[in-house]
Amino acid sequence: MESHADPSLEKQFAAAIDWWREAGVDHDYSDEALTLLEKVKAEEPQRTPKATEKPQKAPEPARPDIGGDKAHWPQSLEGFAHFWTSEPSLDDGRTDRRVPPRGVHAAELMVLVPMPEADDSETLLSGAQGRLVANMLRAMEIAPDAAYIASALPRHMPLTDWQGLHEAGLGAILSHHITLAAPKRLLLLGGDILPLLGLEKRRGVLEFTAGEASSHLLASFAPENLLENAKLRADLWRRWLDWTGKA
Repeated sequence: MESHADPSLEKQFAAAIDWWREAGVDHDYSDEALTLLEKVKAEEPQRTPKATEKPQKAPEPARPDIGGDKAHWPQSLEGFAHFWTSEPSLDDGRTDRRVPPRGVHAAELMVLVPMPEADDSETLLSGAQGRLVANMLRAMEIAPDAAYIASALPRHMPLTDWQGLHEAGLGAILSHHITLAAPKRLLLLGGDILPLLGLEKRRGVLEFTAGEASSHLLASFAPENLLENAKLRADLWRRWLDWTGKA
């Protein structure tokens, strides 16, 4: 039998390299993991949000207090009427279509309604609601020039955010207005006004406190509700008679 000597180490290496070259592997490779995904992520273009994804909204800035600095609030009823029609913060900067209150200081009765009527321009409650109030005053034996008519809002605002206005401080201005008017009696028509004054939404005689002064008021439904429902008007009249001792 013919014997063959083992190939040298040099020939073994050369043969191994030739085998790998014929297999198509002619580069050196490392066993260490490479962070290939980091490179892919860096080169990936910025993804456009899908139509169904809602972009995050920036937080809304805090709403400033209505009326501005209290130190600059008017201290007379005449001054308040000008303030009511010109102070920008009362209505997010709007001053158009505002209607001032009307009447006298220390009136026999102050009638407070939620807002002017839709067609009011120079005179508060110049339409059907105003005729209702005028008829009520006549039945109460209160002369028109012995009453004070005011609204909780400076213009007609049918979609009013009463809670937002309450948080913004409208109630403080309303209390200040009542204090300046100093009426002998207060008739409040509209349940949305009550929370502004720190009162519960209920009808009847309630106690109202503004600063060191306190008085009683009669609360009932808003004028538009009274116009539509005779039973509500009758209920208000009965409560008025009980309150004034004329029943």
